[in-house]
Amino acid sequence: MNPIAASELIVNSRGAIYHLNLRPEELAPTVITVGDPDRVKAVSRYFDRIEFTCQHREFITHTGYVGSKRITVLSSGIGPDNIDIVLNELDALANIDLVTRCPKEKATSLQIIRLGTSGSLQADIPVNSFVASTHGLGIDNLLHFYRFNQNEEESLLIQSFLTQTQLQHQTGLPYLSTASSSLLKHFVQNFHHGITVTCPGFYGPQGRVLRLGLNNPSLINRLTDFSYGAHRITNFEMETAAIYGLGRLMGHQCLALNVIVANRVTQTFSDNAPLYIDKLIQEFLTTFSASFP
Repeated sequence: MNPIAASELIVNSRGAIYHLNLRPEELAPTVITVGDPDRVKAVSRYFDRIEFTCQHREFITHTGYVGSKRITVLSSGIGPDNIDIVLNELDALANIDLVTRCPKEKATSLQIIRLGTSGSLQADIPVNSFVASTHGLGIDNLLHFYRFNQNEEESLLIQSFLTQTQLQHQTGLPYLSTASSSLLKHFVQNFHHGITVTCPGFYGPQGRVLRLGLNNPSLINRLTDFSYGAHRITNFEMETAAIYGLGRLMGHQCLALNVIVANRVTQTFSDNAPLYIDKLIQEFLTTFSASFP
C-alpha cells in the first residue's frame, strides 16, 4: 500500500495531526465533542484527573480520567465544515500510522458523543429539556462529497421527508444517518428522542429573519410538520448529521445529546442555558462512568 501523500495527511513537526495538533497517544477511546471552546473546561472540571491539554486554533483538547476510564473532550467549533476536519483527524489518529502514513491493519472504533445546544421544533419539547438524536438529517450537503449509502429505513425516511417538505428544491438533496444504538440505549430516561436536522448556518438556514429575506420562509413549519410512522423532527442545529454520517463511514459509534436552548415554535429562549448545559454534562458523565464499557 502506498503511503498517503504529505499534502493529504498533514503531520506537524511534533508528529501531530495538523488542525487538532494531537498525537495518537493523546486521544482517548471515548471522545466528547463540544462546539464552544469554553465548554471544554466546563466538561473536564468533572474529570478525576487531567493528563493532557492542548489548544490549536479553535480546537481545544483535554484528555483525562473519570474513575478508571480514559476520556477526551474536544472543541469542534461550529458547523459541518469543522466536523469534516474533526472527524477525519480523529479517525486518522485512531486508524492511520502517522509515521508510515499507511492505514493500520486493524481498525479502531471510537465512541464520539456530541454534547451541544439546539433549537426545538416541537411545542411539547420545551427549553431546558434534553434531546438524544435517533437520526441526523443533513441539509448541509457535506456527505455528498463522500461515498455514502443509506440503509433501507434511512432511505424510506428521506423519501418521505422529500415528498412532504419538497425542501430539495431550495437546499439540495438531504441525507440521513442513524445514531449508534449501543450508545443511544443509555439515554432514554430524561431525554426526548427524535430526528435532529443539521443546517449549514444559524440565521437563514434555520429560518431566522434579521435584515435579509428568506428563500424558504416556511422552513420551520415544514420541519415541524414532518412525520413518518413514529418518527418526527425534534430539533435542529449545525453538527449532528455530519457526525453521524462520517462516523458511520469510518466505523465509529456516534451519538448527539443536546440541550434545548430555544423553542422555535413557542418563540422562547432559555433563561439559564449554562445551568442546563452543566446538567447535561453531569448526566452524560454519570452514565459514562456507570454504563460505558
